[in-house]
Amino acid sequence: MLRLQKRASLLLLVFLLLPDKPFAGLSGSSHDFSKKNWSGGEICLPCHNAHGQGSVENAAPLWNRATGTTSYRIYSSSTFNADIAQPGGVSKLCLSCHDGISAIDSFGGVNGSVLISGDARLGNDPGDHHPVSFVYDSALAQKDGDLHDPTTAPSGLGGTIAEKLLVNGRVECTSCHDVHNSNEFLRFINTGGGVDGLCSTCHVSGRQRVNSSGQALSLARTP
Repeated sequence: MLRLQKRASLLLLVFLLLPDKPFAGLSGSSHDFSKKNWSGGEICLPCHNAHGQGSVENAAPLWNRATGTTSYRIYSSSTFNADIAQPGGVSKLCLSCHDGISAIDSFGGVNGSVLISGDARLGNDPGDHHPVSFVYDSALAQKDGDLHDPTTAPSGLGGTIAEKLLVNGRVECTSCHDVHNSNEFLRFINTGGGVDGLCSTCHVSGRQRVNSSGQALSLARTP
């Protein structure tokens, strides 16, 4: 217990030294697990560890959770022009909770048993949600015809889409979601407002996408 308290204290110090405090928006949100009896009262530790060993593809700092080996059904549509594979990078980290297969309270080397539920649970079939882990570049924008060029189009966050919303040139969960933002974790960054405003940051038409079944793509909610 003493070791856990020391690690938590050091982690808190690290985050206090950051110019933008990520837990300021996290506190009181659905990603604030500090009031769960399995969290030890910690707000950062369920995801981050000051003495962590990195993460999948170094996608998140001081990651404190194991990532599973689940194989997911990936997005498919006749109008989708990018090459896509299994979720990777930061999106795989999100799925370490949101697949509903890996327990939320599995962190720090401890195997838990609490599973996510409701709309936030994607299971191993996130194919009806917006695709992730694909390269979004000028070539894709030109090929698609309904995408802004990410190297020149503004993100609404002070830089281009490529600079502010992509991770290693790829669309990932964090392109649309800010896990430290309590406003439903969505990046409302366009003057259009709401989900359509978010869509129009990248999509020329600005309308919500549909999957191969004609269903509107879902932006997964938090538990």
